[in-house]
Amino acid sequence: GSRKLKQWLHQPLANRRGIEERQRLVEELITQYFTRVELQGLLKEVYDLERLSGRIAFGSASGRDLAQLRSSLEKVPAIISELADSGSGELVKFSAKLDRCGEVCDLLEAISENPPLSAKEGGVIREGFNDKLDQYRYASRNGKDWIAELEQRERQLTGIKSLKIGYNRIFGYYIEVSKANMHLADLARYERKQTLANAERYITPELKEKEALILTAEEESLSLEYELFVQIRDKVKQYIPRIQKLASTLSELDVFVSFSNVAEKYRFVKPEFNDAREISIIEGRHPVVEKMLNKQHYVPNDCVLTEQQNMMLITGPNMSGKSTYMRQVALTIVLAQIGSYVPAESANLPIVDQIFTRIGAADDLVSGQSTFMVEMLESQYAITHATERSLLLFDEIGRGTSTYDGMALAQSMIEYIHDHIGANTLFSTHYHELTALDQSLDKLNNVHVAAMEQSGKVVFLHKVKSGPADKSYGIHVAELANLPQAILGRARDLLKSFEEGKKQKVSHVEQLSFFDERDTDSEEVLQTIADVNIAAMTPLQSLQLLNDLQAKLSKKG
Repeated sequence: GSRKLKQWLHQPLANRRGIEERQRLVEELITQYFTRVELQGLLKEVYDLERLSGRIAFGSASGRDLAQLRSSLEKVPAIISELADSGSGELVKFSAKLDRCGEVCDLLEAISENPPLSAKEGGVIREGFNDKLDQYRYASRNGKDWIAELEQRERQLTGIKSLKIGYNRIFGYYIEVSKANMHLADLARYERKQTLANAERYITPELKEKEALILTAEEESLSLEYELFVQIRDKVKQYIPRIQKLASTLSELDVFVSFSNVAEKYRFVKPEFNDAREISIIEGRHPVVEKMLNKQHYVPNDCVLTEQQNMMLITGPNMSGKSTYMRQVALTIVLAQIGSYVPAESANLPIVDQIFTRIGAADDLVSGQSTFMVEMLESQYAITHATERSLLLFDEIGRGTSTYDGMALAQSMIEYIHDHIGANTLFSTHYHELTALDQSLDKLNNVHVAAMEQSGKVVFLHKVKSGPADKSYGIHVAELANLPQAILGRARDLLKSFEEGKKQKVSHVEQLSFFDERDTDSEEVLQTIADVNIAAMTPLQSLQLLNDLQAKLSKKG
């Protein structure tokens, strides 16, 4: 299920019918609580069928893998029954998609209950499956019982309580007697086989005869058992396409069960869809951030984009939640288009064809690309590939260059998206000058993430409200980062002087502009310069003209 969910997140559906079919399944699982609990329990006992299929296909599956496959397939009839008995239309319909794979189950009956990891160790094939194998096992087992009896008998005959019969692959079976008890050994029957530092090893004609029988039976048993195992594995290989299809269907069911659990636990709602391009998310939340906050309260926010106003310019201080707000809108749409419920009080969404994001700072120094270059490349890709049915998220465009360069690029992008693409767009910025664009761009709407000052400290409210932000609170954020007070104090003084200088500069420009508009003499001089053909004038004529113009300006002064 986790791989299926990842696949769906990477490739959400773009057709309404498919999305709503998934929604109906989730809805029925929410209402059918006991069915959901039973399914969850059964699905937990199903092993990873995709990986098992892969091992079988490559011929690397062990006896334990085949036992896990059998155990998983044995749960399928119960899963089908739970779905079929639920009485819910979509669940009953889904049950028909599940393949019991009965032929595979029959083949796997040959595998023992708890086979070892290696198929060559024996114990993989169950008793009673093959007569010849059972005969070999009987001979081997009885031979070992006979050896245990022989050990007891030899201890009684010799009186050596520490006497033991052992086995190794090089010397086979042997009777071991310690050096201290060698004088008690019956050398008339015992034939020396191996000398050790503290013991002697012997063999008797009787033991030699049984050894041949036991080892032959054991060797033949292991050989035949592995041969039978490979035959079964190869037969199962023919059913891999069916097993893979079953795995895919079960993984879908696993995801649907998870969707319904999450929807119930975290108060997700079923989103509705519209054929227009309007987004209406009421009291939306970021599902990941909300979960990480634990007991803290997450501040929900609305996001409303209409056909008339489908661009949102977001301002507000750093750390106030602009990026989180943008991400939660995108996540809500992705969740909706994979068939999940969404974290909101209500949601009415369009079917989005693509989501493009330009969020966060990154570079690619190996390729010689700066942070700003990466930002521009990502922006270029989004703008050239987006359609009117796309969603664009741009966070702080233009920060990697000079203020005026960045502001000019940001404004130009907003205007281009507004005039040429028409996609739903969330655009956050610290350039407050851009908030004036709502006067010239009909579809642009200003919003800000609220913050307030209390006793000289900034308090982030994390609430998105209409209108532009009044200030950036950058120095307040620096204070939260514990920058030295000397730096913060100097920054406040500089900010104050910058703001006053800006006002004076604006005032000075306005005064010049005011007088220039009424200065007819200056306009006449400028017009004369513009009209004169310098190439056709002699040096003396040029000097004369310059003298006249200077006189006119001096007279004005």
